[in-house]
Formats: sequence, structure tokens, C-alpha cells
Amino acid sequence: MNLEKLTTERRNQETMNLDELSIKEALEKMNQEDQKVALAVKEALPQIEPVIQSIIDSFNRGGRLIYMGAGTSGRLGVLDAAECVPTFGVDPTMVQGLIAGGQTAMTVAVEGAEDSRELGQQDLVDSGLTDKDVVIGIAASGRTPYVIGGLVYADSIGAATVSISCNKEAEISQYAQMPIEVDAGPEFLTGSTRLKSGTAQKLILNMISTISMIGIGKVYNNLMVDVKPTNEKLVERSKRIIMEATNCDYETATAYFVKADENVKLAIVMILTNTSKEEASEKLIKGNNFIKNTI
Repeated sequence: MNLEKLTTERRNQETMNLDELSIKEALEKMNQEDQKVALAVKEALPQIEPVIQSIIDSFNRGGRLIYMGAGTSGRLGVLDAAECVPTFGVDPTMVQGLIAGGQTAMTVAVEGAEDSRELGQQDLVDSGLTDKDVVIGIAASGRTPYVIGGLVYADSIGAATVSISCNKEAEISQYAQMPIEVDAGPEFLTGSTRLKSGTAQKLILNMISTISMIGIGKVYNNLMVDVKPTNEKLVERSKRIIMEATNCDYETATAYFVKADENVKLAIVMILTNTSKEEASEKLIKGNNFIKNTI
């Protein structure tokens, strides 16, 4: 294993004296390093675009998006998947995150789990993977066996495969139909890929899930109209979204929120088209769930 060739494992010449810096100096240096991440992700936008189109196509066929990774990479995939449920009102099975070692690995390292190709394959088998799905393997190093095993299996059954790595010419890129590679330079703290690499991965996952959801009608203008009002804050946000989308007052938004059984998108269509809940629902079905197709 030739780790010294990986950008994520190299020592950062700008931070050789971390243990001598004041807190202020360390903060400034870390912030300087972090600013490199967004620029590195910008260079990968041409690689990210076809991935999002593939996911939109998959969703429209009834397929799923499945992230898989180990350690920080796996946790970021699980996090992004979990947040799709309240933000976009999707079923928890539509976007899933698999992490080497299972749920225990979210908080405690599971020894050896990431080194098993067989485990990566088995986790996808257990998820009921089909050729309608998209599998995204995430690995900062770009060489995690768990991820490679998953990508190989996904490809063998005809699922779309994507890799996200933080090294150029990464090993996992060879196993993905659509590889994404980002090089943000060596870490602030040598080898600590929860830092710049983790930030780069989070930025990319934000793009992938958010823009894919926009592509299937989960957004109206820049409002998240399929938000799930699962707590008091989200109930109030839902009403404000209805107000913003329709230019109505708070009382009207509240009334239609109740009439629509707390379905924000339905309430908006009811107001914009002056229709009943049933009529608005029919309009949404005919409009492929895009509000702008109903008005």
C-alpha cells in the first residue's frame, strides 16, 4: 500500500508547525486551507452534472439513491440520506446511506469492516439493490475495499455506479461508471480526512441530493414545498412557505395548511388554482408533481 502517493496522506507544507501556533494563528491557517475546498469542488462540476441527471432518471423510474462508505465518508452519506426525509418529504428507503460496520459504526469504529469487499457487496444485496438504483461509493482515500466491493456488485446487476474520492487517479474511479475526483490538497492535520476531504464530500453530497430533488419537483422557486412538518418549527416554516409561494396572509396559509392535511405543496396548489384538495391533488398528478405544471 503506497499511501505517500495519496494527496490525502501527504504532509501539508503550510502547516508543519501546528504545535507552535497560537489559537488565533491556527484558526487563520485552518480557515485558509478550508477556502481551497470549494474551489476544488468547482473543478469537479462537469463530473457531478451527469451524476445528478442519472439520479433524476432513476427516481423517475422508481429507483433509489444509495450512498456507501466507511468512517467519515460513510457517516456523511448516512447524514445526507437521513436529511432528505424531512427536507423533501421522501420515503426513508428512497435515499439510503450504508456504512461499513452498520449503525454501530456511526459512533464507534468497527475494526476491519472497511477492509472487506464482501461486506460491501452483502450490504447492497441486503438492501435489495436493483438495476433501477444508483450507488455512490464515497472514499476520501479512493481505495476503500468495502466501497470497491459494493461498486463491483452494483455494476454486475446493472445499477448506475458513482465514486467520490479526494485523490486524483483514485483506485475506486476504475470501478465506477461516473467517477468524481476532488483534490483540495493535503490536510491541515496530516491524514485527518474528516477535515478538508470531509468538507469536500459534504459539499458534493449537498449538490447531489438537493439538485436531484429539484429535478423531480420537490422545490417551487427556491422553496422546499415537500417539507415534512414533524415539529413545531417545521409547522411554522410550512406556513411561511405557503405564504411566500402564494402571497397570502398567515391566517389563509394556516387555514389551507389544515385543509390540505398539512401537505404544503397541496395547500399551495389549492390557493394558486382556487381548487379543492381533490382537484389540486389531481392537478399535481397530471403535472408530474411540479407546482408550475399546475398553474
